Amino acid sequence: MMEEERVETPEETSDEQLAKQHRKEKKDMQAKIQSMKTAIPKNDKKRRKQMTEEIAKIEADLNQKHEEELRQLKSTTNTEVEEVLNGVETMKMEGGGEEEEEVQQPRLTKAQKRRDKKAAQEKERESRIAEAEVQNLQGVRHQEGLKLAEKLAQQQLQIKEISSDGHCMYRAIEDQLAHRSKPGLIMSVKDLRSRTAEHMRGHADDFLPFLTNSNTGDMYTSDEFEKYCSDVEHTAAWGGQLELRALTQVLHLPVEVIQADSPTIKIGEEFDSESISLVYMRHAYGLGEHYNSVELLKDPANAEDS
Repeated sequence: MMEEERVETPEETSDEQLAKQHRKEKKDMQAKIQSMKTAIPKNDKKRRKQMTEEIAKIEADLNQKHEEELRQLKSTTNTEVEEVLNGVETMKMEGGGEEEEEVQQPRLTKAQKRRDKKAAQEKERESRIAEAEVQNLQGVRHQEGLKLAEKLAQQQLQIKEISSDGHCMYRAIEDQLAHRSKPGLIMSVKDLRSRTAEHMRGHADDFLPFLTNSNTGDMYTSDEFEKYCSDVEHTAAWGGQLELRALTQVLHLPVEVIQADSPTIKIGEEFDSESISLVYMRHAYGLGEHYNSVELLKDPANAEDS
């Protein structure tokens, strides 16, 4: 009979242990949150609002704790590597010119090689997970998302994702208008772009002073301004505050732009109506700036079922 192979479990490194610890703590946090959700009646709006804010704080605190632990681990690991390298150099210097004794290494079986290869792959995978968690927690996009979620939760709102295709600002406004009770305000992206360009052409003096040639620094000529308006109307040119200003005049509605690290920008406050709310993100995608819409915060007790 062939002797049964004994599979050896490789010793876990500190980064693997920390990654597993973080996953367990996140799982425990989710269980705690679920318990909080089921403990408060759905019709108790005041307590549910307080719970939503508490959940956002719990998640932010755990993320901050994990970020600090990963930073400390990275610092400790770098120190240990440096100490090992210094020790190797010392051994070389002490060895001088003496001949090193040839050490006979035991020959590895194919089964052991497979186990070693699998262990190395698992170690590399855990290392990549730990590194990804560091980058995610420290990343500006992640931090921006946390801050926005906390701000919006105070208003019982959450982000509604809008596709990033150059039309994001207009698509976010289109989404906001679709939930209004006035059918006449429902407009497509094409309509919004066309009406924006039309208003800017008809009120050039209100917009020209803010548009300059990037090469010369001079204010736009009439031809350059017409091309700008044409791009607004017919291309996927990205929209900004000038276009938002034009749209407030077209729609006769105020617009508020919620940001993570700056006060909310309010445009068209002369109109006494319910504001259109947009979320401005500086670090949403590789190209940077992006607009999202907002929607009512989903009932925490039913969020996982939706």
